[in-house]
Amino acid sequence: MKRIFTLCIALCTFATGFSQTDTTARRDSQNDTIRIGSMIIIRKPGSNNREVIRDREYKTRNRIIKPSNITTNWGILDLGFSNYEDNTIYGSASTQAYAPGSNNTWFKLKNGKSRNVNIWFFMQRLSQRCHVVNLKYGLGLELNNYHYKQPVRYQENTLAIVDPPRVLMDLTPNRNYEKNKLAADYLTIPVMLNFNFTPNRKKGFGISGGVSAGYLYSARNKTKTSDEGKEKSKDDFELEKWKISYIAELALGPIRLYGSYAVKRMYERGLDMTPYTFGFRFSNW
Repeated sequence: MKRIFTLCIALCTFATGFSQTDTTARRDSQNDTIRIGSMIIIRKPGSNNREVIRDREYKTRNRIIKPSNITTNWGILDLGFSNYEDNTIYGSASTQAYAPGSNNTWFKLKNGKSRNVNIWFFMQRLSQRCHVVNLKYGLGLELNNYHYKQPVRYQENTLAIVDPPRVLMDLTPNRNYEKNKLAADYLTIPVMLNFNFTPNRKKGFGISGGVSAGYLYSARNKTKTSDEGKEKSKDDFELEKWKISYIAELALGPIRLYGSYAVKRMYERGLDMTPYTFGFRFSNW
């Protein structure tokens, strides 16, 4: 029994000594390499220089986050396109009073240049049920630019005439238009019901839907021609002061899409055009 006990102690001592030698110093027969802990010393044959390399440890970050009941996202940017559905009856008396001589070609848009830019000062998300169902709301600016193919010009109502003509076709000979757009800007409050299918991820998947209310604070017609240069007319042009829209948002990981469709037309009289927008949203969630 004593011999077996003594033999076990000897084997343990030998194994411990071999393990220490193997982990603290290893020698490469070709390059004379010695490893001590996390340090590697390399001496190449025929050289007195030694190269010291330290091992680096890489740790992956845990991307799972614990959501709070209310979160705020500051400075959201939307980049997209503006357009409208034109249901105007151009032969009607009200349309001809607003835009004399107009037809269905007057207000055709350059789709690639008719842009929508939204700047949201903030958006907040308030958890309603387990961070999956949330109430989402905010405040920001909606900036819409409608670029026309035809040389139509909006007229300011400087004489305060009741129901004056507002849009005329510019028939000036040899005048070329480089730019002709209507800009309509709104101060807007969106309210949505948000469904966040991955509440523990920052760049998750979800969908939102609701309504927005925007107030028209600025409207202008900008033109740039070959002979006049840049011209600007500032007026409301009898656009509707309030813009109520259905809105939606789709989150696909790092990609976010948005869209809006107005409840009613954008003009008080004459033209029956319902605006809509769509594009990409740049936000943290």
